[in-house]
Amino acid sequence: MNAEGFAAIAALIKARSGIVLTPDKEYMLETRLAGLLKQHAIPSLDALALKLRDPRAEVLAKAVTEALTTNESSFFRDGKPFDHLKRLLPRLLAARPPGHRLRIWSAACSTGQEAYSVAMVLQEMGIRGAEILGTDLSAEVVGRARDGLYTQFEVQRGLPVQMLVKHFRQEAGKWRVQPALREMARFEERNLLGDHRPLGRFDVVFCRNVLIYFDPQTKGRVLNALAAQMAPDGVMYLGGAETVLGLTDRLMAVPGERGAYGLTAAVAPVRLAG
Repeated sequence: MNAEGFAAIAALIKARSGIVLTPDKEYMLETRLAGLLKQHAIPSLDALALKLRDPRAEVLAKAVTEALTTNESSFFRDGKPFDHLKRLLPRLLAARPPGHRLRIWSAACSTGQEAYSVAMVLQEMGIRGAEILGTDLSAEVVGRARDGLYTQFEVQRGLPVQMLVKHFRQEAGKWRVQPALREMARFEERNLLGDHRPLGRFDVVFCRNVLIYFDPQTKGRVLNALAAQMAPDGVMYLGGAETVLGLTDRLMAVPGERGAYGLTAAVAPVRLAG
């Protein structure tokens, strides 16, 4: 693939998803886009780059972007954010008026394991009526999340056996999320670079292990946009290798909690410690 073609595809992916593709990722284009090239009878990546220059190639551009998006997830991934969430939720509820409906956002939710993990935490704690929203750029993974059907390999990754038996049912060699749990979460296609104001305010935001694919400017843009949707005493969870340092002044680390962040005092006078 020539450098001009790679640069064109990389620019399109960054503009549409925020993901930065460096020249050493050419192998990824070759492996992930091979099926798409065959499906559309496009002879090469350079020919694909030429087609994508056509403003009418929106469907193709969307398919390329989804193919190059990394969709990696597991139930109760990394553990600690969910342990903190269990301690946080009673305090959030105590600070809310009677009848308040907690709202939790799983941004870049992939195939839904994170959102369903949150639903299991809420159900185990007896918290009813909360709203869990899962969003992702990829229509394919959003569809899988809504379906709530997982392979044996997927449920073995992080999901305790007792929770598997309680919250899932076997179906043709796979495991389907029980209806009661599926009703607690809804999923929709949404780009992290989009306008999130129509979504309203959230008490908790998960946005984990996705910022690592962005450049610093895009990271700051996404963090500021997510922070703008948080309740004053809300908490945002990032991946263990991610930070807000040098990227935004709207968020600060929750003391003693890796990957948990609240709004800074300048943004939100009311703070809820970890």
